[in-house]
Amino acid sequence: MGTGKASTPILIDDRLENSLADFKSSFNEMEAVSEANRCINCYGAPCISACPTHIDIPRFISRIANGHVAGAAKTILDSNILGLSCARSCPTEVLCEGACVYNSLDKKPILIGKLQRYATEYAYERNLKFYKPGNPSGKRVALVGAGPASLACAHELRKYGHETVILEKSTLPGGLNTQGIAPYKMKAQTSLREIEEITHMGVTFEYGRELGRNLDLKDLTRDYDAVFLGLGLGPDSRLDTPGSQLPHVRGAVEWIAQMKTRPSAETKAALQAVKTALIVGGGNTALDACRELKGLGVPKVVVSYRRGEAEMSGYKHEFKWAKQEGVEFWFHTLPVAFDTGRATLQKTSVTPEGQVVLVEGEKMDLEATLVLVATGQSKLDRLLGELKIDRTTGRTDSTKVFAGGDLLNGGKEVVNAVAEGKAAALLIHESLASRPASPSKGATRG
Repeated sequence: MGTGKASTPILIDDRLENSLADFKSSFNEMEAVSEANRCINCYGAPCISACPTHIDIPRFISRIANGHVAGAAKTILDSNILGLSCARSCPTEVLCEGACVYNSLDKKPILIGKLQRYATEYAYERNLKFYKPGNPSGKRVALVGAGPASLACAHELRKYGHETVILEKSTLPGGLNTQGIAPYKMKAQTSLREIEEITHMGVTFEYGRELGRNLDLKDLTRDYDAVFLGLGLGPDSRLDTPGSQLPHVRGAVEWIAQMKTRPSAETKAALQAVKTALIVGGGNTALDACRELKGLGVPKVVVSYRRGEAEMSGYKHEFKWAKQEGVEFWFHTLPVAFDTGRATLQKTSVTPEGQVVLVEGEKMDLEATLVLVATGQSKLDRLLGELKIDRTTGRTDSTKVFAGGDLLNGGKEVVNAVAEGKAAALLIHESLASRPASPSKGATRG
């Protein structure tokens, strides 16, 4: 697709991600009301503080218990416009549910995520509309990157009456919310459904627009009253290992995106030939990838991590589930060479100073016809030139430019990006209220 304005893209149904079932099933009405009635509306509501967007959780749960499900959905979406996808993708075990007081009483915490999913799905299934644009302010804001931070920011700005355009380099909006969430948590179509609602608010999108290629920050600050940078992160990091450029050695994020959004014919045949897959890394992307591969039928999936189990940055509950699903974990190992259909790994140790070193002579071979590297993604700071960002507030040393999302926080959850996008929208709105509109109203140069 070339540059220009476009409606929300439509994904074909024949995608490999659709062969993976939901890991957590939805509540029916009886289950939702029963679970909602377990909430004791405790003093201080630590669940609210644990949510980056500070949803009034006891209130929306109480509304479900009382049969006011539409009101529950609005309570959620007032704080988090991506509440539908966050209900599925949030690590509730370590956020709201992890803070539930029932944990301290040795009782099962309230299943807040499933209640949020029940309420938001209720609203979407009935096409309920809760928001409309504010009175036109005459101000225009450009948002670079169509990930969760920009989406949340643009939606808020439309409520204030500001014109917004989201400029995205790819042909799909949503960033990792569309292309990176594990399919057993959420399918790409759920993200696009939310974006339809944001488009309904008058947010426009232009695809094929990339900072540093056909977008220039100086032009944006000239042509718009404010600019929000929600670029996210760059491509998968590569290993500096012999054979790492072979075609079967791929970035995990890139592979997940293709599996989620491209026709299954592009990935299915190749995957059926994989008997053993190797995942390199110890974070949440590695855990998502290994669980996806097991769910897609790969007989043997091995995760290699250079440190020990205790040092893994991935969530412990995801690690537990991966083990239960048959994933093998090789701790204190590191790939040192790749060949066609094979990987050589070497044992590692950690020095008292915390440095990982190879243990001489302790090598092992693994048949691996697919290798996914999940050791992080590159940062896009180089695109900012000399612009400096306050990583606490998202302000920059330009009065017109603000930032949020993974560009700011280094790669956190969708809900963190939403919170930062909303906070930036308020800062932008306050800034716009204090100055006249920019004289140039033309479109940016392609």
